[in-house]
Amino acid sequence: MKRFAIAAALTLSTAAHGFCGFYVGKADAKLFNEASQVIVVRDGERTVVSMLNDYQGDLKEFAVVVPVPTVLQKGQVHVGEKRIFDRLDAYSAPRLAEYYDPNPCDRRLYEMRSKDLALPAAPAAAAATSSKALGVTVEASFSVGEYDIVILSATQSDGLETWLKQSGYRIPKNAAQALAPYIRQNMKFFVAKVNLAEQAKTGFQMLRPLQFAYESEKFMLPIRLGMANATGPQDLIAYLLTRNGRVETTNYRTVKLPANMDLPVFLKEGDEFRNFYKALFGEQAKKEGYRAVFTEYFWDMSWCDPCAADPLSPEELRRAGVFWVNPAPAAAGPGAAAAAPSALLPRPAFGGAQPVMLTRLHVRYTRETFPEDLMFQETKDRQNFQTRYVLRHPAKVAPEACPEAKAYLEGVARRQEAEAQQLATLTGGEITAIRQKLALPPAPPQKPWWDGLWK
Repeated sequence: MKRFAIAAALTLSTAAHGFCGFYVGKADAKLFNEASQVIVVRDGERTVVSMLNDYQGDLKEFAVVVPVPTVLQKGQVHVGEKRIFDRLDAYSAPRLAEYYDPNPCDRRLYEMRSKDLALPAAPAAAAATSSKALGVTVEASFSVGEYDIVILSATQSDGLETWLKQSGYRIPKNAAQALAPYIRQNMKFFVAKVNLAEQAKTGFQMLRPLQFAYESEKFMLPIRLGMANATGPQDLIAYLLTRNGRVETTNYRTVKLPANMDLPVFLKEGDEFRNFYKALFGEQAKKEGYRAVFTEYFWDMSWCDPCAADPLSPEELRRAGVFWVNPAPAAAGPGAAAAAPSALLPRPAFGGAQPVMLTRLHVRYTRETFPEDLMFQETKDRQNFQTRYVLRHPAKVAPEACPEAKAYLEGVARRQEAEAQQLATLTGGEITAIRQKLALPPAPPQKPWWDGLWK
């Protein structure tokens, strides 16, 4: 059984896992098997959180608890669409771009290339003990779509744990310890389970995402509760949508991943790029001691370069919870898009700048390395960034084809060796194996630095 896919949530089941140039390829969120995904929309003190659910077990066993800063009413909770997560993932995923060297024997192109090299690079149920005796208050209860929801407040973690057990929820052994910090902060608890009859009516095989909106001065994402039933390091990918600038964490280091560098062209083949990016992220997380939050992408959503997918349309942004964007007017007449199922809506179109900034953060964490919830701030930084890696294909030319060919091919050999070294450094890979994939000659043996010192 898979877990409810948000790091902030505690899945109530003893069988649950913990939380977890020319564009040519991407490494999407599915690459990380234990990755949770969450969308956080923030402007001022208004927040909309969307939680992606990839639970595949018996729906009778499904329930989720999420700490929230205020009591939520029915109008603040909504059932969302998984495809919005897919669109954000596709738009912001780490990607490859490839370029082709011009033939050095074409003098005109060679001269143009020489000039270009001189230019700067582009920036890239009822309880046995009363709720009152347990210190638990049911602040609200309602149904939204296929979910039955209660909002709880509590004064003691043991009492809340007992209430949940007596109400039919299956609780991990250390749930009370995980719940305690949120009770001390006077936070409320959003508890959702599946209404099987309503779920059958939806026709969906997978549970749809839950969304909720609230106001709070806290710009944060609770992750500690999700560690209650975690068995190892977990990955979280957060898409943060704001109005003005890049988002970073205030209580952990926020680090940009190494990006915008040349790498060997064989990364285009098969699963090579996905394997590379998984190894790169693992190596960088290990170097930081699993104590850093990594920026994978930041961009103004009115455009992209290169584009792995179209920017989200105003309608899609609204469905993600971006409340300050106005959707485009619906088409008139019978069969208009507004009346159509969401899956039949037209693809988003370019044009019309959207005042939305997307920050994609990726964190790998454990209970020991991330003892606090993630606290965020929106910065004034608007410098675009993406985890983009470049493949440069050499021209096919014989050394004797023209006077420039020999020097060009020697430069290619040096470049490929540098690309191999770069790949080994980023991933911790074996340089000999990388050279073999590139069909590069072995590196010449290096003499000790002291050899010949006293001659």
